[in-house]
Amino acid sequence: MYTSTISTKFQVVIPSEVRKEFNIKPGQKITFIPYKKTLHLMIAPPIEEAFGLLKGMQTEGYREDDDEER
Repeated sequence: MYTSTISTKFQVVIPSEVRKEFNIKPGQKITFIPYKKTLHLMIAPPIEEAFGLLKGMQTEGYREDDDEER
């Protein structure tokens, strides 16, 4: 496990070992996903690689009946 400190400008340095392991390059996009009391970081794939990523995903039952009445 690796740790990093948040700077006064709210910036975080990704440890070099993690950058190498995940082949992270300058300019890449990342996504922060809050979940309960945790924060997940995901490397956002380029749009060309993301095409079809969610194919076959179950989409039924995600909306409340009240939302659909709007």
